[in-house]
Amino acid sequence: MKGQAVRVGVVGCGYWGPNLVRNFARHPRSQVQAVCDTRFERATRVGAEYRIPTITDRAEEVLKAPDLDLVVIATPSFTHFELAKTALLAGKHVLVMKPLTTRADQAEELCELAERQGVRLAVDHTFVFTGAVQRMKQLIESGEIGELYYFDSVRINLGLFQTDVNVIWDLAPHDVSIMDYVIGRDPVAVSATGAAHGGSPTENIAYVIVRFAGSLIGHVHVNWLAPAKVRRTIVGGSKRMMIYDDVEPSEKLRIYDKGFSVAPHPSPENEYQLLISYRAGDMHAPQLETREALAVEVENVIKAMHDEEPLVADGRAGWRVVRILEAAQRSIEQGGAVLPLATPVGPKAR
Repeated sequence: MKGQAVRVGVVGCGYWGPNLVRNFARHPRSQVQAVCDTRFERATRVGAEYRIPTITDRAEEVLKAPDLDLVVIATPSFTHFELAKTALLAGKHVLVMKPLTTRADQAEELCELAERQGVRLAVDHTFVFTGAVQRMKQLIESGEIGELYYFDSVRINLGLFQTDVNVIWDLAPHDVSIMDYVIGRDPVAVSATGAAHGGSPTENIAYVIVRFAGSLIGHVHVNWLAPAKVRRTIVGGSKRMMIYDDVEPSEKLRIYDKGFSVAPHPSPENEYQLLISYRAGDMHAPQLETREALAVEVENVIKAMHDEEPLVADGRAGWRVVRILEAAQRSIEQGGAVLPLATPVGPKAR
């Protein structure tokens, strides 16, 4: 594809699809050639705004179109697998909204199919492209945070109840994808608890615990029933701690030079007494990339298709997130059981 503009077709023009259309339409190295939605008037509205030549309500016209290079799927999650599979079989590169699929085995199948077809499979983990999350990963990898102790994330609001998924599958993909990206390790076990209130058929509040080797622990709280919108992630390490608050208009990431150390200090009164030393240093808020995360993601997908850089959120990242979400769902169904996760091997390994 060297030197060629990426020809894009977008399936799904509901809530998120128009944002994807906008970013691909504005990128100098891509052209949106087709849009599709089962509600034809939505596709017409988006198509007219960006002067897109092909407007349809039939997905196959986009998924199998001979003049398209990339198919973007922005439809309800239960449709992702079949739509993505059809596009991959047609030899298209594919970008899928989160979550990649609703089952880990289906996500694995898509990854393997993309590898056989020699095409790119990307997943829309938008938050990993934010300036704050990119900086968090840099700080962790550079060793400035030290040994990681915990990842604690809250994503709550008085939200729009979904009819096809529960709150875990709706909100937790954001936080789990951030955790997967910045920690960069495979978990060893997952447990979760959740509840449905107000006559809801699915869980509208849930707590997910993800355990890693050693003492590192991840926690994600998601809730559709909160009186205020909270989007906050705290990462604690032996040297420093970070707070990422996406609701903050400025200083979205704050780094604290705070911590503690514990040393045994036997005394005649209590041979098990501990000496705890606290460190309270400065806080600083680094300058962050302010470009829209979705624009950064689109740039990464286009460059990956031209073999200029690797995909940041590829199909394997999508599979890792789905695997955790699936285990969390099973844990809820089993009363909060701790479910071990096998270490990925072969192509699935990091």
